[in-house]
Amino acid sequence: MIKAIFFDIDGTLVSFNTHKVSDSSKKAIKELKEKGIKVFIATGRIKLQIDNLGDLEFDGYITSNGQDCYIGEKEIYRKGISRETLHALLDYLENEEKFPCSVMTNNGIFSNYIDNKVKELSKEINLEIPSVEDFPKFVEENIDEVLQVNIYVDEIKEKELMEKIFKDCESSRWCPVFADVDAKGGGKHIGVDKIIEYYKIDISETMAFGDGGNDLSMIEHCAIGIAMGNSNEKLKEAADYITDDVDNDGIYKALKHFNII
Repeated sequence: MIKAIFFDIDGTLVSFNTHKVSDSSKKAIKELKEKGIKVFIATGRIKLQIDNLGDLEFDGYITSNGQDCYIGEKEIYRKGISRETLHALLDYLENEEKFPCSVMTNNGIFSNYIDNKVKELSKEINLEIPSVEDFPKFVEENIDEVLQVNIYVDEIKEKELMEKIFKDCESSRWCPVFADVDAKGGGKHIGVDKIIEYYKIDISETMAFGDGGNDLSMIEHCAIGIAMGNSNEKLKEAADYITDDVDNDGIYKALKHFNII
């Protein structure tokens, strides 16, 4: 019996085209809650940026790809980027090569500079990403608050940066223009474990919905992992079931398929 369901936001609950949750998904979540099934968000966003779900209410939030987890406003787990890694990043930007990147804290996302890749992402997810005038100073002043680093580079450059800078981190990519960089030992699956431990729910009683690379660990970890029709191929291969696109009632159809609603 499924007791807990985890939903990614962008490309899963929220359409990249409308930037909204569909009526069918709203209906599905309402029915789940009426049946006593716990519903949770599992996103790469920080909690401050979860602002596109309308009036939907959830029982908990996995944010920053599992690095920061909440039950209501109560933080139950947190793991950020190490000081050593952030110093390595600043050193690389100053002495080797400048590339667009941003750091995520509980107060927002802050970028060293804005180029077309950053603008493209901002438009796609309908989210403004501000730059800071003195990025090194900002990072130093918030060095114990950085939950995640975003790197706006291609996959070849990503591999180089992971080997040179982010040695104690892992990367995932849910959008072609950038990759999320998180501390090793994290991931949405860790967030799932923290949430179900809090509620005393077994992993065999869980289901997850996702569409991107940062959902992979959660899709593989939960008892039933569901890939949206608009997911990348790697996620579809890992999923237990592939539903329709986010714009074609994918969540509602999958929950009906498994007789959960």
